[in-house]
Amino acid sequence: MIISASRRTDLPKFYSEWFLNRVRAGFCMVRNPFNNKQVMRVSLQPEDVDVIVFWTKDPRPLMSHLAELDARGYRYYFQFTVNGYPRFLEPEVPPLHEVLETFAALSHVVSPERIIWRYDPVVWGNVTDRGYHEQRFAEIAGVLRGKTRRVITSLMDDYRSVWRRLDRLSQAGIRFAPCTPDAGGVTELLRTMARVAADNGMDIFSCAEKYDLSPYGILPGKCIDDTYIAETFGVSVPGKKDGSQRRECGCVRSRDIGIYGTCRHGCLYCYATSAAGAWQHGMPPGAYHFPDDLISPVLTPGSMVRRRCHGRLLQ
Repeated sequence: MIISASRRTDLPKFYSEWFLNRVRAGFCMVRNPFNNKQVMRVSLQPEDVDVIVFWTKDPRPLMSHLAELDARGYRYYFQFTVNGYPRFLEPEVPPLHEVLETFAALSHVVSPERIIWRYDPVVWGNVTDRGYHEQRFAEIAGVLRGKTRRVITSLMDDYRSVWRRLDRLSQAGIRFAPCTPDAGGVTELLRTMARVAADNGMDIFSCAEKYDLSPYGILPGKCIDDTYIAETFGVSVPGKKDGSQRRECGCVRSRDIGIYGTCRHGCLYCYATSAAGAWQHGMPPGAYHFPDDLISPVLTPGSMVRRRCHGRLLQ
């Protein structure tokens, strides 16, 4: 079983204490985001976990605990997003120079093979135009040269909730447009990104992309990739696509242990962020992934509990 920690929130940044407590207990409980009364008990025993995939923009709170994960026998790698966007898009993400220093430090600890750079998503607008992205991508790639072997990117998806947040910036003269290969300058940008990635020793792939970017040098990718896992860890995992993900997503099956609406980075482009945040479920943010809790939020009367072990569903 592959553990995803987490597409839904930045567990390494905001909830590493909760995660470590659940690792020590050997399990966690995760509420179905589409059925509030259905709860899954997920084993975190090392013998049940093939690989842990960490998704983060700031893994520093978790980094001091990696030795413990190693000692317990866990295999893991990082999907580390480094965009360097202006603060009006990423208001609570640390400054770029700090993020790059953290990336370098993490790469030194876990090796370049176990940390994947995400330049994701490409947000298109009058401030973040072709020239902006070409300069920023090249700047970051140059610093990360030798510290990772792979970069993943995608064009910003067309979510209504995201557009509502972005549209509010129009009062300040900041405007955005759909990012598609048909938009002027996008294909040229993609070709430049592919060339810059190659020049810096990185393979570049797309993530859950509905457009075919291969003519521009960017092949379809899998963020949770059975081939990558086999090459990196010598572990064979089932290659079946994760049916719970979007049609365009190529990831293999995993169990995500995060909660939507609990990330505090506040990125305007993020599909996993809501305006209500943690309050959307009627509970304060502190009640989510609280260090001593088994689950976030806590079990309520009428909840149906199931168990997940070795990828199998047990009643």
